Amino acid sequence: MSGSFSAMKLGIIDYGAGNLGSLRNAFASLHQEAICVKNPDELHLYDKLILPGVGAFGDVCAVIRQKGFDEAITQYAKRGRYILGVCLGMQLLFDTSYEFGEHQGLGLIAGEIVRFANAPRLPHIGWNQCFFTQGGTAHTLLRGIDDGAFLYFVHSYHACLRDESVALGVCDYGDRFPAIIAKDNILGIQPHPEKSHNTGLQILQNFLEL
Repeated sequence: MSGSFSAMKLGIIDYGAGNLGSLRNAFASLHQEAICVKNPDELHLYDKLILPGVGAFGDVCAVIRQKGFDEAITQYAKRGRYILGVCLGMQLLFDTSYEFGEHQGLGLIAGEIVRFANAPRLPHIGWNQCFFTQGGTAHTLLRGIDDGAFLYFVHSYHACLRDESVALGVCDYGDRFPAIIAKDNILGIQPHPEKSHNTGLQILQNFLEL
């Protein structure tokens, strides 16, 4: 982690439930400081944002709303600024989740979060191949990544898109599901890039260069 940090202001939304330390270390290895943001009123101060997530969708959404991050994230996205949801953070971008009940998400991506119906076992944990869609092949987020590259997953629920063109990369685990998504300035990655070795770091680097 030698060298100076980039001048870009990158924020990691800190609502009290996320893999902040490992993400900060991953960005540090790319010479990019990532600052934990605990005040929703300060989101606008950052050039790009990361929305992390660990835990159950409904519990995390309740905390986000209680702390006022929901409106702040929505306004940030409406300004056309880049935000990347990671793991549960990607799922939070969707309309609705059916994890332990029905819960409303941030509504930035049209679709639902559902439990795997045909998985050999749950959770889906470990390495899996990610294959590019036509849109993914041309997208900057996947520049320098091999089609069929392996990424590291930990999840029991997956996204169902209303607009399939939003998917950049898809995986199969009994059910076919979108692993990497992008709708204009709103992006998401279901696997953990910080645990996906050089491939994951390249995706994070590409996000910084958007």
